[in-house]
Amino acid sequence: MIGRLNHVGVATPSIADSVAMYRDLLGATRAHDPFDLPAQGVRVCFIDLPNSQIELIEPLGDDSPIHGFLARNPKGGQHHVCFEVEDILAARDALRARGATILGTGEPRIGAHGTPILFVHPKDMGGVLVELMETPKDGAH
Repeated sequence: MIGRLNHVGVATPSIADSVAMYRDLLGATRAHDPFDLPAQGVRVCFIDLPNSQIELIEPLGDDSPIHGFLARNPKGGQHHVCFEVEDILAARDALRARGATILGTGEPRIGAHGTPILFVHPKDMGGVLVELMETPKDGAH
């Protein structure tokens, strides 16, 4: 069921500062333009790596779900890991059948890559928040 690692989500109080850090300290050369996801209350920016991406996540507005994470981790930090799956509904149903808790309503929503996503509760994933993302149909990552 599990596919390739698509990205590691990193919460940050400042996308601009984080992009500079990845560029200046680690030599990252390709950061996409940040964009808003109002439905999720976040602003995101992807940094391309040779084999994956880093998704920088900044709060968008006062009711952003990232505020709680940043209150506990003021400098930011790893928020989630995202794996691709071929069929998001089949993955959801298989996880539920195995006893895992899907966060929210359990219905997929459209994520930053424009494909359906859902999150699996960290208590069922060894303490890690896991995002599952349906593999983009056009092969884009």
